[in-house]
Amino acid sequence: MLQVCDHPLIHEEIGRLRDRACPSAEFRQRIRRVASLMLPQVTANLPTRPTSVETPLEVTAGARLQRPIVLAPILRAGIGFLDGFADLLPEASVGHIGLARNEETLQPEPYYFKVPPNLAEAEVIVLDPMLATGGSAAEAISALKKAGAVHLRFACLVAAPEGVEHLESAFPELPIFTAALDRCLNEKGYILPGLGDAGDRIFGTV
Repeated sequence: MLQVCDHPLIHEEIGRLRDRACPSAEFRQRIRRVASLMLPQVTANLPTRPTSVETPLEVTAGARLQRPIVLAPILRAGIGFLDGFADLLPEASVGHIGLARNEETLQPEPYYFKVPPNLAEAEVIVLDPMLATGGSAAEAISALKKAGAVHLRFACLVAAPEGVEHLESAFPELPIFTAALDRCLNEKGYILPGLGDAGDRIFGTV
């Protein structure tokens, strides 16, 4: 269930992020902005429960989120995508999923997994700037499901059709949100036109 977050401000930011001359500090700021711009669409159908609110003048109807939010960035690049979501979801808990891509096999290799308890009661938003082959995202979602997560959605900055197909095949019920759907992967598993290695560009390790 792919949704492309289509907004002029997102288009502007993605274009600037693609520029190879964009320095790391600016790159981090722009990713944060895109995440904040995506958040309304990513969370648009979260269930709520009715409540009552006492205003200075009278009691009126209100709403609260039905379930707590857990943000689950895939390390390391997902950390750079986290702040824009956390800024607007300050009460969200944060889990961390460490996966490194083997550059020869292109397969994810887990090295860290630490998430809040009671995942079954939460809305879990998995974060990774790049959805390339889909291997890391699928591995992370499988691990979260094994840990008890039921209500999951995935958000990325740029997606390749191959990665989307992988996730949709493995998890047909999973909502997938991206700011840009790119053309394809190259022979090394990088997204084209893409924006390079997001982790390297976020952390200045190019």
